[in-house]
Amino acid sequence: MSVVNFFDRFRGTSVRSLTERRPRSVAGQVFVLQVALVVLLVLGAVLALLLQSRYDSDREARNRSVAVAQSFAHAPGLLEVLEQPDPAEVLQPLAEAARKKAGVDFIVIMDTNGIRYSHPLPERIGQRFVGTIEPSLAGQVITERIEGGPLGDEVQAVVPVTNPEGEVVALVSAGLKVQNVTGVVNQQLPLILGISAAGLAAATAGTALVTRRLRRQTHGLGPAEMTRVYEHHDAVLHAVREGVVIVGGDGRLVLANDEAERLLKLPPDAEGQHIEELPGLDPRMADLLASGRVATDEVVPAAGRLLACNQRPTDPFGGPGGTVVTIRDTTELRALSGRAQVARKRLNLLYDAGVGIGTTLDVVRTAEELADVAVPRFADYVTVDLADPVLRGEEPSGTSTDMRRTASRGIRDDHPLYPVGRMIAFVSSSPQARGFGSGRAELVPDLSHAPGWHAQDRETTAAIVAYGIHSLITVPLQARGVVLGVANFWRSEKPEPFEEEDVALAEELVARAAVAIDNARRYTREHAMAVTLQRSLLPRALPEQSAVEVAHRYLPAQSGVGGDWFDVIPLPGSRVALVVGDVVGHGLHAAASMGRLRTAVHNFSTLDLPPDELLGRLDDLVGRVDQDEAASDGGAGVPGGAGAGMTGATCLYAVYDPVTRRCAMARAGHPMPALVHPGGHVEFPDLPAGPPLGLGGIPFETTELELAEGSQLVFYTDGLIEERTRDIDVGLELLRQSLAYPDRTPEESCRAVLEALLPAHPKDDVALLIARTRSLGPGQIADWDVPFHPGAVAGIRAAATERLDAWGLSDMAFTTELVLSELITNAIRYGSAPVHVRLIHDRVLTCEVADGSSTSPHLRYAATTDEGGRGLFLVSQLSERWGTRYTAQGKVIWAEQQLPGSPAYDAGRGAEFLFDGLDALDADPI
Repeated sequence: MSVVNFFDRFRGTSVRSLTERRPRSVAGQVFVLQVALVVLLVLGAVLALLLQSRYDSDREARNRSVAVAQSFAHAPGLLEVLEQPDPAEVLQPLAEAARKKAGVDFIVIMDTNGIRYSHPLPERIGQRFVGTIEPSLAGQVITERIEGGPLGDEVQAVVPVTNPEGEVVALVSAGLKVQNVTGVVNQQLPLILGISAAGLAAATAGTALVTRRLRRQTHGLGPAEMTRVYEHHDAVLHAVREGVVIVGGDGRLVLANDEAERLLKLPPDAEGQHIEELPGLDPRMADLLASGRVATDEVVPAAGRLLACNQRPTDPFGGPGGTVVTIRDTTELRALSGRAQVARKRLNLLYDAGVGIGTTLDVVRTAEELADVAVPRFADYVTVDLADPVLRGEEPSGTSTDMRRTASRGIRDDHPLYPVGRMIAFVSSSPQARGFGSGRAELVPDLSHAPGWHAQDRETTAAIVAYGIHSLITVPLQARGVVLGVANFWRSEKPEPFEEEDVALAEELVARAAVAIDNARRYTREHAMAVTLQRSLLPRALPEQSAVEVAHRYLPAQSGVGGDWFDVIPLPGSRVALVVGDVVGHGLHAAASMGRLRTAVHNFSTLDLPPDELLGRLDDLVGRVDQDEAASDGGAGVPGGAGAGMTGATCLYAVYDPVTRRCAMARAGHPMPALVHPGGHVEFPDLPAGPPLGLGGIPFETTELELAEGSQLVFYTDGLIEERTRDIDVGLELLRQSLAYPDRTPEESCRAVLEALLPAHPKDDVALLIARTRSLGPGQIADWDVPFHPGAVAGIRAAATERLDAWGLSDMAFTTELVLSELITNAIRYGSAPVHVRLIHDRVLTCEVADGSSTSPHLRYAATTDEGGRGLFLVSQLSERWGTRYTAQGKVIWAEQQLPGSPAYDAGRGAEFLFDGLDALDADPI
């Protein structure tokens, strides 16, 4: 809105609104103000008259008192009366008669000591006079005002009475009371008030007429409103950033505000001068002002500026003839708009940098994000060079300026800058080396005149200059006082070189990126450490076994490794244990806890425990570990963090026997496994869930399943089926659909499951184990029921030898006979019926002797003088390993021997000479 329009609206709309809001109060206030002024003037006049009358009356009273006193003092015969013995008798009646005739209130004659000879109150005669008599004793005439005299407040005069020789022989005092003096004035006051009332009435009538005229002229505005209008007028006129010039009808300058004086460079005394006579006014502007024509946003060059002018005549608005002109400086407006646009672009760039840099915890990607944000809004080309240790998650060490180009972005792809991945050894004179060493940004306005930069690679730098890249800013990537690398901003399209303001913006961009790169570097280091730890704790290669065909996957989470793990553990009798577990949390602690649990499962599996008993022992172990850590941390452990326990860990433990094709499973808070039948049907066996490990108090339960050969057991952790964007039932259904292809191998099934269920960047780590079951045919197994008497041993040995010959293991016959003899004899002598013997021909030769007793054999080392006690010792020496497992019917003692051709078998054959010619040995006591 222009200034003219502002005043038009203020004078029209604003005044009318004020008048409509208060149509009568303004005039009434003016009237009351005028009446109040008249009343004040009248009161002032009355007060002045009262004061003047009081002064005149007081003066008249003093003159009268002096005159009466002097007349009485010079009365004939007064001196003779004073010489009489009792002057008071003569003077009292004379004084009273004179007082009444003179119109005074008292005449007192006294001697030189002030003793009265007369007084209006006879009882006062003979008393001392109240007043000052010393000046009168010296021959002076005095007047004074006495407050609290015998007659009240008095005005009195004291005149000396002298003898012919001039000596004062007596004093005469005459006076009036004050109330009698003012009483004279009161008699004149009604006249004064009457005249004042008439004047007040005339003033009131005149004020009313003036008030009505003012009301018409000011449109009902009061003094406060009029004052505010003119104050606002001056404030707006001189404070607005728009020049205002008013030219009269005679062509003279009537008004110019401060902005107009600045823009037109007018002298201080310009107002009142003719437009054509103003010194320094541009002729084109003078022509416009003098023409009086209407102009709208007409641009006029003046005083080195481009001024937009609007000119209108003042006649239509009720003012005197002339024109009003408003002037705007479009030159400054354009410059200011350009600066604001630049500032806005920089703020947007910094905002985008804050949002777009550091979206991942990847060092290379963060460097690329910095380059993406800066091109092309800030620079035409951006390259980021990082010290090689930073890419590995380490801090730069030493003062080496060797850096690897990590990111490169530009408006074109055919630039001659070093490519990504190149190791660059910057020379000490280059801006990159100087910035890397000092930690401060380096500005090179003109690359063609930068010898230090050219010294890096003269051929390449010449190609860069010839390409058109002419300016460079190098900013070190610095975080926590450590310089990680440098970011280079190159300019080619804009002819202007980089400036200091650009350096500040580049430093701000790089500072944000440096923090993100340092965070990514530290994450890379910790992630690499955690992954290395977890990879070392997970099985690197699954052991050889014949029970199942296995495929597995482990995928760490995007945010870091966790505690997911799996294992395949061969057990005696060609059986195999399949294990999957999950430790709550992520990071090094979760990985370390996982390693402890995996080791514990391995140790417990050597005891050949049923799944429920193994989970029970694992639960006790986790509880003890948590108690120990809570005691050491004072109870301040944080779940999943450093110092936290393992409570909440889950585990699924299964044992599959390829001889019986039975699988025993138990789980501790872990997701249910999936079972894929050979026909393609997929089900989730309803295993008792059991509590997570570490809670204690609730027993675990084992479930046994009989599996057809070729069935697939699928074990997984919750990260496979649980996702924030879907329900867990949806995940299970997707798993079911991806597994419903029985012809796939376990490896193909692993690939299909991960593709169907996992996003590109999983939030949780995933462990997946798929095992396809196998079975041992009848030709690989031989078993016999043994009569419960020692004579049955020989028959079993013969049957075993015959079966070994059929298997092509005749070389193992003698050792196997010896082992079976010792185990069967011990079972008959120290166990209970029934006794059963089984030979399993697999990767090893397993001899199993089962009986109905649960007593455990004990290996002894017999002395040289002992007759027995060497049986189990011989079994342990001739076998690769041996042990005991317990069943619902009793126990099984087993011993494994390596097959011919294995190194262990060849190493053990030297012991056979010890037993040549022996048919049997006594069994050891248990």
